[in-house]
Amino acid sequence: MLLLLQTRGRMTAADLAAELEVSVRTVYRDAEALGAAGVPLYGDAGHAGGYRLLDGYRTRLTGLTADEAEALFLAGVPGPAAELGLGQVLAAAQLKVRAALPSELRAHADRISGRFHLDAPGWYADGEDTPFLPAVADAVWRSRVLRVRYRRWRAPTDVERRLEPYGLVLKAGRWYVVAGPGPRTFRVDQILELDSGEGEFERPGDFHLAAYWTAYQRDFHDRLHQGEAVVRLAPGVRLAGRAGDAVRANGRKESDGWTRATVPVESVEHAHAEFLRLGADIEVLEPAELRARIAGTVAALARTYGTESAC
Repeated sequence: MLLLLQTRGRMTAADLAAELEVSVRTVYRDAEALGAAGVPLYGDAGHAGGYRLLDGYRTRLTGLTADEAEALFLAGVPGPAAELGLGQVLAAAQLKVRAALPSELRAHADRISGRFHLDAPGWYADGEDTPFLPAVADAVWRSRVLRVRYRRWRAPTDVERRLEPYGLVLKAGRWYVVAGPGPRTFRVDQILELDSGEGEFERPGDFHLAAYWTAYQRDFHDRLHQGEAVVRLAPGVRLAGRAGDAVRANGRKESDGWTRATVPVESVEHAHAEFLRLGADIEVLEPAELRARIAGTVAALARTYGTESAC
């Protein structure tokens, strides 16, 4: 309750009860207990009333559990923080928090830092060159308009864009900026030139970055898998992702032990590459275009390796 009032300012008893999932009577009782303990907590009656702390009052960092202390130090990812220009700031903040922790919690924090290291990018992904990331982060923080030259995948590839940057997202080692109007999503490493001299913009009050990103990912996956393929899988073969979910949901075992299922695919090209990895453990029945494409590749491989073996 104290931390809520310290971070949010004035709150009604009903708001506190809803946030803490307790009764209003419990809020009244706890407010009296805080006052008796010397906390400068005041309650104002009326329509605009509520509980508030004396202006300028701050509590020390207390009440952390061992799990909370561990999570706090696990959440500080040094790589992304350094990319944003916040490496020293993060280190200083962790040092101050560590100094304020009781000795037993400090040991927990040291243990988590020594036993877990978060490395977001994948093994086969080269580090993306994002020279404009600090400038984009600064524009996000200060609500400044960006004029950028951006490289996209379709022609014309290099385009001019005016961005109102609402937030930054780090996904699988790659930075994205979510920007209005729209909003739309842009890869930071595809920004070729940047100018932040067009002044400020007003960030929409109803925009929530996490909610937008969740919806964006869901829409991305829905658009990604718009086709279907009918396949047969050898015993023990497993498909990943949505294809695997589809096999578990609608797959049926046939008399020879293979499993027949209808699975979502992104495109003929993508499915061709993914299914070839399984070699002879998968048979594509439909669509005919995909089956013919795989048959052609297999025939070409047979010719290539047949020629080599003959030599």
